[in-house]
Amino acid sequence: MAYFNNKKEPVPEVETTIWSCTSDSCSGWMRESFSFEAEPSCPLCQSEMVKEEKVLPQIE
Repeated sequence: MAYFNNKKEPVPEVETTIWSCTSDSCSGWMRESFSFEAEPSCPLCQSEMVKEEKVLPQIE
């Protein structure tokens, strides 16, 4: 079995829709596909969240 110097194949990154916290003192965000609500509140500080786009590793 060859390990090729412990190098793994790079994970492809894609433009992903996320929910981002609107509070200046909180950096919370979550993938839209991981939200159970149509308009979630921040799980860290309960502030309002807005939709944004972020380049993230692809999840199958």
